[in-house]
Amino acid sequence: MGSVVATMSMSLDGFVAGPDDEVDDVFAWYGTAPVIEPCPTGALICGRRLFELTDAWGGRHPMGAHVFVVTHRVPAGWPRAGAPFTFVTDGVVSAVRQAKELAGDRDVALATPTITRQCVDLGLVDVIAVDLVPLLLGEGIPLFSGLAKAPVALDTPTVREAEGVTHLRFAVRNRLPAR
Repeated sequence: MGSVVATMSMSLDGFVAGPDDEVDDVFAWYGTAPVIEPCPTGALICGRRLFELTDAWGGRHPMGAHVFVVTHRVPAGWPRAGAPFTFVTDGVVSAVRQAKELAGDRDVALATPTITRQCVDLGLVDVIAVDLVPLLLGEGIPLFSGLAKAPVALDTPTVREAEGVTHLRFAVRNRLPAR
């Protein structure tokens, strides 16, 4: 079975987007550096907000993976025949279970900070993969703030440097006792 991988591009000060959801600077490396995909991604989990901000990626995610959208209500006009989206209205645990079933031996990617934090708190994340960008945003949308069950221990990362980005991949080791 594949891993559940929290994967995000992030500024050095911990933000995945600016205060108004702007991501151009955080993803500027995408066109110039290699994208690390150690295992084919079989499914992706996101929240309704990202689904709407991207306008459903035009009907198909760029990675080609099936997308599980965690939401309270299925958006009007969805689901659509042939579109690789499943709307999960019974929570993130159900989304991870369904995504793992569909992905089989491939990884399940978590693609939003809110879903990532929920999954970390629930102990559902196997790997944290951060594409660290040499950029200080100063403010914006943080990736890990507000974890309810911190601290979480991580193994020593694998590191791969590229132009404009450093790819860090940490196995989630265990939960440390609360301080």
